[in-house]
Amino acid sequence: MKTLIALITRIALAVSISCCAGAALAAEGGVAMDTWPVDRVQNAASLQNGARLFASYCIGCHGANLVRWNRLQEIGLTDAQIQQYLIFGNQKVGDTMRSAATPSDQKRWFGKTPPDLSVITRARTSAGHAGTDYIYTLLRSYYRDAGSPTGWNNVAYPNIAMPHIFWQEQGPREVRIESTDTRKDAKTGAVQYVNVSIVYEPNGTSSRTETPSATHGAEGISYAFKAANPEQARRFDSDAADVVAFLAFITDPTAGKRVQIGVWVLIFLAFFTLIAWRLNAVYWKDVK
Repeated sequence: MKTLIALITRIALAVSISCCAGAALAAEGGVAMDTWPVDRVQNAASLQNGARLFASYCIGCHGANLVRWNRLQEIGLTDAQIQQYLIFGNQKVGDTMRSAATPSDQKRWFGKTPPDLSVITRARTSAGHAGTDYIYTLLRSYYRDAGSPTGWNNVAYPNIAMPHIFWQEQGPREVRIESTDTRKDAKTGAVQYVNVSIVYEPNGTSSRTETPSATHGAEGISYAFKAANPEQARRFDSDAADVVAFLAFITDPTAGKRVQIGVWVLIFLAFFTLIAWRLNAVYWKDVK
């Protein structure tokens, strides 16, 4: 019975998180979203690793002001562990997850205040894709671009202002980005299709190739990364999935409990329906 309940809980939670997911295009970059492994949000080790990465890399710029540190007790951490390993500065376990930088300083440094991440997976969910898939794709889509102000760019979010904070963990990569341009001759009005391929080297330099095409290619763009160290890239993909799991958790910390309660309610209703059906049969058996 416990195994069945756990299975139903996992399925229901996965559906609730990824109900909008699919092979859709991102509004920012016009690329297909990668599918985030939803089972990570049920894994305490993944959530704890995501909390570690969030505290080490994200909270310097992004806060989670709607969530208190002691919420992390629900992923198996004690107050002492939270205070010792995750909180920097003079914050307490009962405080909200505030960034060390003030909004005024951030606006002066970056031009605008980085978004709060309390409900980011919900905020980034649209009719076309789940917010968890979007963030998972975003974290894994950075590449070196010598022509950008930060030296970085992102396939899922072109000209993104945020640099790649996980670049050392992911390692150097080459990316090939392909798209189809439509060009119209100003004199004749003839339409020409051109397949464009841009290769960005690990150092940020790029080369561009254009090939005339007789037909229009697929909508959006396609891309492929080539990692210098594939094993390092795979480890980073796992860490990125854990970060997204943590962000999904803080977006709705009670989601798992609600699903479990809902499963028990459905089991009770099914049992009660069976009892009521048998009582009804017994009550009316002598009535013709």
